[in-house]
Amino acid sequence: MTTSTVTATATATATTTAASPKPLRIAIAGLGAIGKSLARTLAAGSIPGVTLSAVSAKNLDRAREFVETLPVKAAVLAIADLEPNADVVVECAPGALLPQIVTPFLKARKHAIVLSVGALLSHPDLIELARAAGGTLLVPTGALIGLDAVIAAAEGTIHSVTMVTRKPPNGLVGAPYLVENHIEVDGLTEPKRVFKGNAREAARGFPANLNVVAALSLAGIGPDRTTLEIWADPTVTRNVHSIEVDSDSARFRMTMENIPSENPKTGRIVAQSVVALLRKMNANFRVGT
Repeated sequence: MTTSTVTATATATATTTAASPKPLRIAIAGLGAIGKSLARTLAAGSIPGVTLSAVSAKNLDRAREFVETLPVKAAVLAIADLEPNADVVVECAPGALLPQIVTPFLKARKHAIVLSVGALLSHPDLIELARAAGGTLLVPTGALIGLDAVIAAAEGTIHSVTMVTRKPPNGLVGAPYLVENHIEVDGLTEPKRVFKGNAREAARGFPANLNVVAALSLAGIGPDRTTLEIWADPTVTRNVHSIEVDSDSARFRMTMENIPSENPKTGRIVAQSVVALLRKMNANFRVGT
């Protein structure tokens, strides 16, 4: 083989390697409605350059049964074993598990996508850990239309952020705030306001329902100044969020009606928002802030 042939071969190999980076390995922690939907999408190869490498759930036997239905098999692991097997973890679990899921990834300078955003308000230490260790916490847009506009407005001065959420009563059943205050929502025939307060209080009282207001508060003026009303409304079949923002750069109102997933507490668009974020992470052309 001549020198020129060797050089050409080496160049071709380098070009091939540069054009074919290793796929981004994704772990999913939690296999509820959102986790399963995301796993099916990733296993189907819908996002170029992204692969499902591992999953974890409370019941590992059921998780294995679910993985067997996927076209591409992922490892089924305990939460503590996810980090060595993935570059990104998507947290789809109860908020109480958030520190356990994301801490190893942050310490390893990797990415953690957080869906239990309300839990971040109770664990600001995780944000500090990300800064100190060099890891990255990512909050997808989820059910919140116009999050980019709020982020942009926060570069100036935001005077106020208010939100009104209306949900079918069955989407609020079991919320700690309702239980603690003996508020009944079963059998309602007309809308009933069940909460008025700030985002921090809402995240504590409705941990499975109001991640959207937690994300809104983190993007804008914080959880103590972002105000919220929650209505149990038997006249709606979708989760309806109405938001009004007043700032020195713009005043805007947004209303979004989210179709519930198989879990009435969460919208179908949440899983799609994670897919969009993963696609954006691996893209050479990105639209949005």
